[in-house]
Amino acid sequence: MSFSNRTAPLPGARRRSRRGGDLGRFLRRRIAAGLALCIGITLVSFLLTQLVPGDPAAANLGQRAVTDPAAVAAFRAQHGLDKPLPQQYLIYLGNLLRGDLGISQQSHRPVSTDLGEYVPATVELALFAIVLSLVVGVAFGVLAAVTRDRWPDQVLRVVSLAGVSMPTFWIALVAFYLLFFQLGWLPGGGRLDPGQAAPGHITGFYTIDALLQGQWAQLSSALRHLVLPGLVLATYTVGMLLRFTRASVLEILGNDYVRAARAKGLPERIVIVRHVLRPALVAIVTVAGVAFGSLLSGTVLVESIFSWPGIGQYAYHSATNLDLPAIMGVSLVVAVIYIGMNLAVDLLYGVIDPRIRLS
Repeated sequence: MSFSNRTAPLPGARRRSRRGGDLGRFLRRRIAAGLALCIGITLVSFLLTQLVPGDPAAANLGQRAVTDPAAVAAFRAQHGLDKPLPQQYLIYLGNLLRGDLGISQQSHRPVSTDLGEYVPATVELALFAIVLSLVVGVAFGVLAAVTRDRWPDQVLRVVSLAGVSMPTFWIALVAFYLLFFQLGWLPGGGRLDPGQAAPGHITGFYTIDALLQGQWAQLSSALRHLVLPGLVLATYTVGMLLRFTRASVLEILGNDYVRAARAKGLPERIVIVRHVLRPALVAIVTVAGVAFGSLLSGTVLVESIFSWPGIGQYAYHSATNLDLPAIMGVSLVVAVIYIGMNLAVDLLYGVIDPRIRLS
């Protein structure tokens, strides 16, 4: 009888290998689905831009120049508007594969250059708002659930209802009037104080770039300019996260394992953090991911009120000028961010709750 020198893999190793294979297949499927969604979004945005009433030549050349047939023909030939729609779309897709989003008709620069300037400003503002919303919304949601039907819970429920009910533009106007115009506590617009040079470009985030380069004056100014628009954007998200956190924590507090943890004599803080909050984070992360995407795509009014040079301002001016390459570039960027956030949320599920398996 001969014995083989091979040893069977341990069960833990088999589980880790299987888990890694499942994760790899999940990532491949999600990336393929994301690419298909991006192509579909380019098609939808292209068709919608063609249905918008108005002539891009008239919007960009002006009423006097549009009366010149030669100028109109030259403009259409330069931007490929004289070709059939299917050919225009295929040309756009071919350029997109090479990283060419076209030339903006309003700035006369590559759309990718414009987006590289405006997108970091909006992402920085949205990140500040979502981090603030998570800290405040989750903390107050847990407090409301723990003090159910007592006065802290009642006050926080009113606050959350007000946050999700009041229009964002109205909150922005009131905050601008009170905190900047009347009290002067916070700056009212822009990303830096007037006359202050922007930090050297590394990431496009003024706070991070100033921190990396040790430019403390720019860092302080950038943080102060973030506070007011960030608070306005976070108002709705705080109210939404507070309500979802309260509901999730209340549902988990009634489970048997929570009562068993309390019966063992564990401190209430340990029970809340380890046995209640972690299972509730699955729903909270889902809401936070959707809220972050909404912050990125819904900052037009806030950026207009606070003169924030972000993607919302760029999208608004692109729409009013019928700048088709810029409109499609903004649509694609927002879609990619949404898809990336959904992928990150799905991956976080397995980290937060090991019982969840990616399939």
